Amino acid sequence: MIYIDVRDSRPIYEQIVEKTRMLILRGVIRKDEKLPSVRNMAVELSINPNTIQRAYGELERLGYIYTVKGKGNFASGKESLLTEYRKELLDKITQTSELAFSIGVTEKELTEAVLAAEGRA
Repeated sequence: MIYIDVRDSRPIYEQIVEKTRMLILRGVIRKDEKLPSVRNMAVELSINPNTIQRAYGELERLGYIYTVKGKGNFASGKESLLTEYRKELLDKITQTSELAFSIGVTEKELTEAVLAAEGRA
């Protein structure tokens, strides 16, 4: 389900947050589906349970999961999550585009880069 990329420069908890977000947004983890316990996830990934707890705390803060005392963590499945994530990504693209234009990247080059990312260049 989730794997840790040891070559990734991001902290492990951030990788877990991002990968769990994607699983929820894509519907792999469905609304109200129970996530693995902190202990089970830590054993599965061979990492410290505190790292999982930190990731779950961040996911809850972002609205992707909710906690039921004594029961565990569950995917929230809010419809607004995908809309919010898309807006976040588009904002990043806008910032990156502005930076690219400021150093002389042309609109054509930027469009080609976007199309290449989509696999259509």
